[in-house]
Amino acid sequence: MNIKNKKIAIVGGGPGGLTLARLLQLKGAQVKVYERDINKDVRIQGGALDLHTDSGLAALAKAGLMEEFKKHYRPEAGLIRVVDDQLTVHFDEHQTGKKETFGDTHHRPEIDRGPLRQILLDSLAPDTVVWDSHILSIDKIQGNWKLVFQNGHTATADIIIGADGANSKIRPFVTAVKPYWTGITMLEGSLKDGARTAPLIHELLKGGKLFGYGKEQTLIVSSKDNGSFGFMASFKSNEHWAKESGIDFTDHRQVLAWFKKEFSAWSPAWWELFESPDTTFIPRPQYCIPPDQQWEANADITLLGDAAHWMPPFAGEGVNMAMLDALQLSEALTNPAFSDTRQAIAHYEKQMFARFGKMGQATLFNTKWMHQPNALKDMLAMFGKNKFKQGLFFIRYIIEVSVIPGIRKILGRPHAQEVFNSSSGNHSA
Repeated sequence: MNIKNKKIAIVGGGPGGLTLARLLQLKGAQVKVYERDINKDVRIQGGALDLHTDSGLAALAKAGLMEEFKKHYRPEAGLIRVVDDQLTVHFDEHQTGKKETFGDTHHRPEIDRGPLRQILLDSLAPDTVVWDSHILSIDKIQGNWKLVFQNGHTATADIIIGADGANSKIRPFVTAVKPYWTGITMLEGSLKDGARTAPLIHELLKGGKLFGYGKEQTLIVSSKDNGSFGFMASFKSNEHWAKESGIDFTDHRQVLAWFKKEFSAWSPAWWELFESPDTTFIPRPQYCIPPDQQWEANADITLLGDAAHWMPPFAGEGVNMAMLDALQLSEALTNPAFSDTRQAIAHYEKQMFARFGKMGQATLFNTKWMHQPNALKDMLAMFGKNKFKQGLFFIRYIIEVSVIPGIRKILGRPHAQEVFNSSSGNHSA
């Protein structure tokens, strides 16, 4: 294989990077994962992830980890309730249930980020992950890569895989393409002991998910196995809202005051999510890499996951894309049919570009409709039994995701970097 006797450095220990490390080690490759976290327990892991049959689950199956996954996934976590801003339930999978199971095309079992990360970590050879390795820079010296970390340590590698997320330090060494602002900010929250601190929301969740829509705003709540909640409130804003708002996001009282003003039409029952001093908040402005991006393949460096195709989370595809990237890259690098690593990487990147071209457009379509006045109606049309309304929704989907981008490609016009501007202008504290 082309990577025999080559040292591979994976920068970033998220699901994509760890999946790639596991798959390459199964092929006998020399791999190190450099992760900025001091240790595996230092950072709160986000909410539940739904893994898809043809991507996230396919990668786990190839990695020999499906049985471990089945021990830790939560069947109830994928059950959705769709509500309006007054918490009126309009759609309820706790009533209708889900019929898909493992092997079905549309099966999307849920697992918390923490357990998924632990499954992947436990599958690796000892000392594969080098913690406290926050990358500062990389440099090419006599044909090899030198990696320099914030703690003063250095490492060398023959091949670098950038799996270091949205703000990738490796991306500029691969492509000049930059992410663009979408017009949406997401305020992420993590709430402890949901049954005590948010009893009404806890009862509505029933261990699953809430999708709330109102006034061009979205609020999604996910349960975790340990009784905590992860949630995200998303809304149209200025690009630098988080800094310009003047809010101290470590002070829940300031965040609650902002929520009461910005989401003033929403029921006070939602305030439960913001009233505990133990709740942590992180503002996340939403950017997107242009879905039509391309670059020339290199022989010794590439990207996967958000480092390669950062996009908003409103299609639930981020972790699945990253894990499928890992699967396809591992197969390309270990395929004897390719004469060298450049050819292998080019093959992987061609597949990745094609997938992101479609999924990026689909994600932007979701980002747009989920922050418009008819978001609740669109969500119900997608999930409901009215075939006419469902058909109209999917016609819009096909036009915006496939037809318009296809026409632009034929005309040689680049992707339109649409910003979802607020009709009412400035949103601030």
